[in-house]
Amino acid sequence: MAPTHPETAILELVRRVWETGSPRIDRTGVGTRAVFGAMLRFDLSDGTVPLLTVKRVFWKSAIRELLWFVAGETNIRPLVANGIHIWTDWPLDRFRRETGEAIDRETFEKRILEDPGFAAQWGDLGPVYGRQWRGWRGPDGRTYDQLAALVAGLKANPAGRRHLFTGWNVADLEGMALPPCHMTYQYFVDGDRLSGLLYQRSCDLGLGFPFNIFEAAVLLRMLADQCGYRAHELVWLGADVHLYQNHAALVETMLRRVPRPWPRLEIARVPGSLFDYRFDDFAIRGYDPHPAIPAPVAV
Repeated sequence: MAPTHPETAILELVRRVWETGSPRIDRTGVGTRAVFGAMLRFDLSDGTVPLLTVKRVFWKSAIRELLWFVAGETNIRPLVANGIHIWTDWPLDRFRRETGEAIDRETFEKRILEDPGFAAQWGDLGPVYGRQWRGWRGPDGRTYDQLAALVAGLKANPAGRRHLFTGWNVADLEGMALPPCHMTYQYFVDGDRLSGLLYQRSCDLGLGFPFNIFEAAVLLRMLADQCGYRAHELVWLGADVHLYQNHAALVETMLRRVPRPWPRLEIARVPGSLFDYRFDDFAIRGYDPHPAIPAPVAV
């Protein structure tokens, strides 16, 4: 019997949520169908990565977003400079509400790029992922670099049970454009193998999830290289796993398509630290997806 394509489990979850999920009115007003509690496991030991093939995922944007997180950034300006628009809707929505100015996204992003002062005022997302990962502010007034501590711990104490970082800083939630969805990451060393687990409190299975699992796999590979391990398995746990009611075309198209082989991730070098990777260090080989499927983002 031929092995089951690993993407099949993702499509089965998509079908389950769409066909049996509980209808819910969410904060966006769009409405979702949701299930509570799901698990997926992905084997990374052969060099492949979970990059969906039933629709094209813009992996270059995902890599740049991950490096933006790892750098501790919270302003959309570096993303916009690279043609990445995935975070623009939240500060644009805030700008429209607070100024009453009916500005389109293209004009807003142009001002973000051309005016550093405007970008500082309106392009910042608050203390979102990057701030929490690299500069968590403690009650003692100090900032804590969770990623640096994670690397040090994986090297010094492989059997430790505290190899994790999280973005869920309760004191900062109200200041965030969006509280962390891919919330907590934890790692496990078995001999020379490194596995990772991602817990998502909230998972938009149609749009966010393909980025989330791919970026988690890339980060696992980076950590393995930095700490002298081999990437083994990525475990994904979703709490509120949902599809938006206006994503019928997206869902139905994905479910009609047949998955193709997953691509391989190549990282050109092992830099001096986790924070020295460059975009050009990453390459995806053998990615042959079905066409992209447009779908609206709920803000």
